[in-house]
Amino acid sequence: MSAVFLGLPTAPAGVGHLRGDRPFPAAARDALRDGQLRANLGRATATIRAKRAAVVGEVPDWEALRQAGAGVKRATLARLDEHLLELEARVTERGGTVHWARDAAEANAVVTGLVRATGAGEVVKVKSMATQEIGLNEALAAAGVTAHETDLAELIVQLGEDTPSHILVPAIHRNRAEIREVFARTMPQFAGPGDAGDLTDDPRRLAMAARAHLRERFLRAKVAISGANFAVAETGTLAVVESEGNGRMCLTLPDTLITVMGIEKLVPTWRDLEVFLQLLPRSSTGERMNPYTSLWTGVTPGDGPQEFHLVLLDNGRTAVLADEVGREALHCIRCSACLNVCPVYERTGGHAYGSVYPGPIGAVLSPQLTGVEDNASLPYASSLCGACYDACPVAIDIPSILVHLRGEHVEAVARERRRPTPEALAFRALARVMSHPRLWRAAQRAAGLGRFLARGRPTLPAALPPPASAWTRTRDLPAPPARSFVQQWTREHGA
Repeated sequence: MSAVFLGLPTAPAGVGHLRGDRPFPAAARDALRDGQLRANLGRATATIRAKRAAVVGEVPDWEALRQAGAGVKRATLARLDEHLLELEARVTERGGTVHWARDAAEANAVVTGLVRATGAGEVVKVKSMATQEIGLNEALAAAGVTAHETDLAELIVQLGEDTPSHILVPAIHRNRAEIREVFARTMPQFAGPGDAGDLTDDPRRLAMAARAHLRERFLRAKVAISGANFAVAETGTLAVVESEGNGRMCLTLPDTLITVMGIEKLVPTWRDLEVFLQLLPRSSTGERMNPYTSLWTGVTPGDGPQEFHLVLLDNGRTAVLADEVGREALHCIRCSACLNVCPVYERTGGHAYGSVYPGPIGAVLSPQLTGVEDNASLPYASSLCGACYDACPVAIDIPSILVHLRGEHVEAVARERRRPTPEALAFRALARVMSHPRLWRAAQRAAGLGRFLARGRPTLPAALPPPASAWTRTRDLPAPPARSFVQQWTREHGA
């Protein structure tokens, strides 16, 4: 059994896809100007929301399942080191090899070395967030190895020289006409100017074109790379759930299988896995059960890959684990339910987040993996409406983590400036006023004067003088009521 070499503070800069080139507000402004993008996102997320609501509504103990999932995750993370060592022992007993990667650079080096050792010049991949996170395709390309994405949406993104914009549906920002154009332009069978007209934007026709394109790659591939939705520590079993069958092809046909898995994807027992196989399909694709659940344990002579490697990836996860509030983000099972209900994501799409993890979960996970100051704008990419918490199948309190990370950023800015920010000074003053009844009553009387500025309107003017103007330019400030709550209560019920 190898030693556990994990625990680097954060994911390294310059490797992988956790940081954007621009802060979220700048990228979001560009996305908001794209009417086609907003239409595509609106239709897709509305469809997924409706499907999810229907199948979740069929489960009478859905809330109990959510709490069970959250409980399993909490208990697992509390003893993560023990469970990881148990997983390594079981995988090794069954003929597999376990590699520990502290960060993206180490993981890429391990996988690239394993592929080159086989002599293969290409690999097939089943959709994996972890390999996107570390930028594995780019690392393989630099080593002269071609990676073929086999998930339909991932294939669309790859052929279109695009980047994913959704955790579950990476090409959600594309409509059928755009996908047809990508296929007609990039697939050999449609390379001729006359042949492209044979390809329509009918979903079945597009799927069959992708199938024909991928089939020869499946049959000739000697190496496959996968992610893992879950790993069962007690038996060393890995699990991938998917809807198209591409995962089954990757996991059974090649001679060598390499799985890259974030260390948080662990569950201790098969009984624990039962909970998540009920939660995940309903929350992700709106299905009672996903079409394909592939499970494998080590190597079986004469059946499936004869060489299996498991790469356990940290890349900032132990730093997240060290944060008592933020560690809840590691409960995520990558269902994308929070993206589909988020009003911010629905209007800006995933590219604005600059990370392979977009939406509400990305706004809390990416900054923690990289260090908050490397992704300081993401915790503010939220209205704090709470819809993400209501939708999350493992009850991650994303709004509370967002507020926590915003606080960390404010404190970091204050430390850098070596003096409190204006916002911090304002809240200190507010805290003092709210702590003293006389000051609070005086402040309420003073605030009542704002009614004269409102001039009978429900909100104060947007053009208040500085520094208040920076706040009111993008927010409605309600006009003060004629009587405060305390005055109203006293009037109705007595002092």
